[in-house]
Amino acid sequence: MSLAIALHVLSAVIWVGGMFFAYMAMRPAVVEVVNESQRGVLWCHTLSRFFRWVWAAVILLLVTGYWMLFSVFGGMAGAGWHIHVMQGLGIVMILLYLHVYFAPFRRLKQAVANQNPQEGGRQVGQIRKLVGINLILGLIVVAIGAGGGYL
Repeated sequence: MSLAIALHVLSAVIWVGGMFFAYMAMRPAVVEVVNESQRGVLWCHTLSRFFRWVWAAVILLLVTGYWMLFSVFGGMAGAGWHIHVMQGLGIVMILLYLHVYFAPFRRLKQAVANQNPQEGGRQVGQIRKLVGINLILGLIVVAIGAGGGYL
C-alpha cells in the first residue's frame, strides 16, 4: 500500500505542481521576455515535454487510486465522501486534460508547423484558460486528499 500511496501522491505533485509552475511562474516570465512571435513555439516544445509526464501521471493516478479504493476501502461503498469527491474531480481533470491535449494543443502544434504565430497565440490562450481551471480543481483535490479524512 505504501507504494500505491507514494506513486499516487508523486503523480499528483508532478501534474498539479507542473500546472502551478507553468501558470504562475513560467507564463508571466514568457510574456515579459519572449517575443510574441516565438511564444507559441516555446509553449509547444514545453508542453510536449510536460504532457509526456502528465500522461504517466494520469495513468498512475487511475491505477493507484482504484488499487487503493478496492484494496483498502473494499470498493466504492466503503470509501468516505472525500474519496468520492477526489475521484469525481479527478475524472473532470482528466477529461479537461484530454480535451487540451487533443484539441487546442494539437492546433498549437499545427500552427507552429505552419509558422502561424497568431493562431499559435490563440491556442496558447485557450490552453492557458483550461489549465487555469484544471489547476484550481487540482489544488482542491490535493487539499481534499490531504485533509478530507479529517473533516
